[in-house]
Amino acid sequence: MTGPHIGMSATVWAATVVLGLTSGGVLGAGTARADDPIDTLSAQQIADRSSDALRGARSMHLSTRTASADGSAPTTLDLIVDRAGNCTGSVGLGGKQGSVRIVKRGDTVWVRPDAQFWKSRDSRVGSALAAILAGRYMKGSASDPRLSSLSGACDLATFQKVVSENAKSDKGTLTKGEKTTLAGAPVVPLVRTWHGQKVTMYVAATGKPYPLRIDVTGGSPKADATVGFSAFDKPVPTTTPPPDETVGINVQEIRAT
Repeated sequence: MTGPHIGMSATVWAATVVLGLTSGGVLGAGTARADDPIDTLSAQQIADRSSDALRGARSMHLSTRTASADGSAPTTLDLIVDRAGNCTGSVGLGGKQGSVRIVKRGDTVWVRPDAQFWKSRDSRVGSALAAILAGRYMKGSASDPRLSSLSGACDLATFQKVVSENAKSDKGTLTKGEKTTLAGAPVVPLVRTWHGQKVTMYVAATGKPYPLRIDVTGGSPKADATVGFSAFDKPVPTTTPPPDETVGINVQEIRAT
């Protein structure tokens, strides 16, 4: 009987969504001064500056929501992450898979699956683990193969590396929309369409040109999703679960109990 394996590659997935807009020179980057207002630039120039700003962030709040093909609960990610791999937040696994709270500090990770997560697993193993944990966090090494996929979602450095190393692409058409507002903040929307999929990125029009939100609709297979970025360069909270809310044993030991 194998133990629970929590997997999530949402951070890399979010990176590929960003790359769908920031890669390649469909329109050609051209030249622009660093102090040019962002809304006066071409679509590709804005995309390039947004990519540079994102790569330069030391930390951020990253959220994703991906619609499920079967209409069940969406897959979600809500994490504050930094370049050192520290994070705090939650991952929703979609459908009837439940959700998991996660805190990672250095090489140590704490995870607390909810009741639905345990119900979705093997009934005997899930019930045993739920009883042992009794609502507490499971503490282990970030390198544990059963936790590494989840803790890997905390790696902002990898996310930024994927952005920076992506090869040039000429897929689809990239266009710039009219300056507008998003949650009260001035933004410039960029839209890339390709094979029926529409990806819209809202770039901050004041301050650093960070991407603030990306919406994905259509395509085949259809994959409607939203990625949000905020709280740039604000540190990840350092609070970790206290000992009385933690089971200090690894997954392998729990399985053997």
